[in-house]
Amino acid sequence: MRIKTNQLYQEREKRFVDAIGLKIPDRVPIAISFGYFPAKYTGITCQDAYYDAGKWTRAYKKTVSDFKPDVVFTIPPSSGTALEFLDPKQVKWPGHGVSPDHSHQAIEDEFMKAGEYDSLLEDISSFKIRDFLPRISGAMEPFKALPPFWSLGFDYRAVAAIAEALVKPEISAALEVLQKAGRELARWRAEAGSLVAEIEKLGFPRFSHASTIVPFDMISDNLRGTRGAMLDMYRQPDKLLEACEKLLPVMLRRAVSMAKGKGNSRVFIALHKGSDGFMSLKQFEKFYWPTFKSLVLSLIDEGLTPCIFFEGDYTSRLEYLLDLPKGKVLGHFDATDIFKAKEVLKDHMCIRGNVPSSLLQVGTPQEVKNHCKELIDVAAKNGGFIMSHRSAIDEVKPENLKAMIDFTKEYGKY
Repeated sequence: MRIKTNQLYQEREKRFVDAIGLKIPDRVPIAISFGYFPAKYTGITCQDAYYDAGKWTRAYKKTVSDFKPDVVFTIPPSSGTALEFLDPKQVKWPGHGVSPDHSHQAIEDEFMKAGEYDSLLEDISSFKIRDFLPRISGAMEPFKALPPFWSLGFDYRAVAAIAEALVKPEISAALEVLQKAGRELARWRAEAGSLVAEIEKLGFPRFSHASTIVPFDMISDNLRGTRGAMLDMYRQPDKLLEACEKLLPVMLRRAVSMAKGKGNSRVFIALHKGSDGFMSLKQFEKFYWPTFKSLVLSLIDEGLTPCIFFEGDYTSRLEYLLDLPKGKVLGHFDATDIFKAKEVLKDHMCIRGNVPSSLLQVGTPQEVKNHCKELIDVAAKNGGFIMSHRSAIDEVKPENLKAMIDFTKEYGKY
């Protein structure tokens, strides 16, 4: 059995890698991001993903084994108990802020104020520890009382200043909470951390072991919020551009460290605010594309494969992607016209997509098969295509997802 699963793993991995490299595999590969679908499929709650690692792992393994895609996008959830200790302000999760049967919810706010670009640019680490983290985590709130890092010298007095700050009652209490969270995370990781390994043992490669984010998205998602970042494009564009450049090496270092530490060359990048719905083409050229392109090229130079999720509609931006090296990038398209993407990017970039989640949720198996046939006939012609869904599939009908996968295996042979 082990020999067979190893063989299946290698076959699936090769099929996926060949498609990205614009080679023609034996058939169209299938990549699935199951999200919270295993909860619906096996009759457990989304909350179990955060509070019962064993139950979630069993549910996930059954789902993957039953549907059998080629590659699985897997992100093991964190411990809900640890999150309760940390009191994060940027997320609500099943059973804590949202229904036990609902997916998590990202919360956006202006956690960095409009006048704080200079503080960020002057010292990212100091700003992060003393200003940003205390705003996004209740557990970290007392750390705003730490001395500014720039005020610390390079002798024993710097250590003394930190030691004096750490004994303040509020910081001492915060350290105890963080230690509780850390112990819970270690316990959780020992129990839940096996999920990826268990999936791979079944013969299914993981989509990636590393991720990063485009600098503009880091600012608009986490620091300034969408509203703040959009205002900054008009009110202080130079500061915004300078911050993007400042964050670029940070985003790159994070991805390279994660990927090479895990031995997987694929790096996932989700694009959030660069689509037609958020900025004009002119704004895209100025604020988004330069550091996005630099990030992708730098990852390629490091021997890594950027796997980019173009969330939203990027149809008007497809021509820009021809500036990226041929056969080195995977583009997962959401609302983009995938037939136009094939027309523009054929023989240049492998495209992934894009069965509508709405079709998988309310359509019939035959309607799903018809849509997949059109995708294979057009987008998969001469290779360079991976079958996948558009966005989240938490609520799709199991029979429709099964139809998508099984039909592709049968019809998508070269």
